[in-house]
Amino acid sequence: MPTGLAALKRPLLYVMGPAYVVAGLLHFVVPALYVQIVPPVLPAPLALVYLSGLAEVAVGVGLLWPPTRRYAAWATIALLLAIFPANVYMATSGVAVAGMPGGGDPSPLARWGRLPLQGVLILWAYWYTDPT
Repeated sequence: MPTGLAALKRPLLYVMGPAYVVAGLLHFVVPALYVQIVPPVLPAPLALVYLSGLAEVAVGVGLLWPPTRRYAAWATIALLLAIFPANVYMATSGVAVAGMPGGGDPSPLARWGRLPLQGVLILWAYWYTDPT
């Protein structure tokens, strides 16, 4: 029987997978919120929002299905790296997200805190790249 952090690996998988599915679906429900944090140097912000939402749903479902879990974990890492520029843009440009609950203007701590959080999420996904 696993102990310590290893004992949380399976339960945390059932947090991670659905969290990505919900986050991905929100890209389709309220795309205007996400379009605002797409760096202006990238083309077709709405298409990128939909694409990233679809990718989040796919990795979330893939994490929950054992035959695809390892691939989905690697895809999650790739996705997190792909969306990192949006977090950097949000942190460095002081983007206030119009229409977001709570006013949409996060504190500098929240803006910059998202950057190391990406590292934590990458490590979390990496945990599931091990087939054992």
